Amino acid sequence: MTTTTRQPREATAPPVGPPAPPRGIRRHWSEHGLAFTGPFLIVYALFLIVPLIWGVRMSLGNDNIAGTQSEFVGLDNYAEALRDPDVWSSLGNTVWFTMLSTAPLVVIALVMALMAHHLRFVSWLWRLSWFAPFLLPSGVVCLLWLWVIYPSDFGFADQLLAAFGLEPGIGWLTDSRYAMLSIVLTTVWWTVGFNFLLYLAALQAIPRHLYEAAEIDGAGGWQRLRSITLPLLSRTTGVVLVLQLLASLKIFDQVYIMTGGGPDDSTRPILQYVYQTGFTGYRIGYASAISYIFFALIVIVSLIHLRLTRRSREENAS
Repeated sequence: MTTTTRQPREATAPPVGPPAPPRGIRRHWSEHGLAFTGPFLIVYALFLIVPLIWGVRMSLGNDNIAGTQSEFVGLDNYAEALRDPDVWSSLGNTVWFTMLSTAPLVVIALVMALMAHHLRFVSWLWRLSWFAPFLLPSGVVCLLWLWVIYPSDFGFADQLLAAFGLEPGIGWLTDSRYAMLSIVLTTVWWTVGFNFLLYLAALQAIPRHLYEAAEIDGAGGWQRLRSITLPLLSRTTGVVLVLQLLASLKIFDQVYIMTGGGPDDSTRPILQYVYQTGFTGYRIGYASAISYIFFALIVIVSLIHLRLTRRSREENAS
């Protein structure tokens, strides 16, 4: 007689269903994603929205840095700023610096990226050396260039002029004809590495087979540059141009360290005048009004550029 042993039945786990939905406030936050965006929104409001509103309130009063006066004056600060010749001269210096620096920072960055992309010999060294200045603090860069263009026997620029038989002693930072150009030269050397990196990343994203097909069709290097590289870099150029315009309009560090706005306020940008008005002249309300006028001008420039870019895209698409 054979006996069969019955195997013990394995216990089956109960089916696992979806977790119970959170209740109350937790459910509301989860459904709208506020559990992830909430901390960012709180920090964004505390450090941007609240100061923005508070600055508008100060621009409508005669607040000073000591906090002893706080009287509502309406739009008087804005009217005074529009009549202030120092505001317009400082704004003119800012626009002049932007015009002088933007084009070199875009063109030189593109040329550097093309060279680094096609150079095969120690390419990492070229990329590192061209991007490294951008990592330096503004104080280090300004002190370095002060040593280079200092008008004396140990200034590198004067020694270079003397070596070529030219007359040294040019007031690179004390002559209004050269002061702004010296600041532009310092800025280009310092910040071109960022635009170079953007262009280099865009060049590496261009498919290689496009160049191979053009080369098979007999296109030379210049034709490939005009027909493939530059058109495919148009969006990157637009981004670089906008970022560079905004960065140049916000110039402050180089001028404050190297010239202090001189000689004769020929290099003083609008942000330095805001600083002098608010923290040296103790007129926080008036300085706030000037800064908001400048902010409105930046917004207008950004909207114009956005409109032109959108129109260009629509024409290309059609």
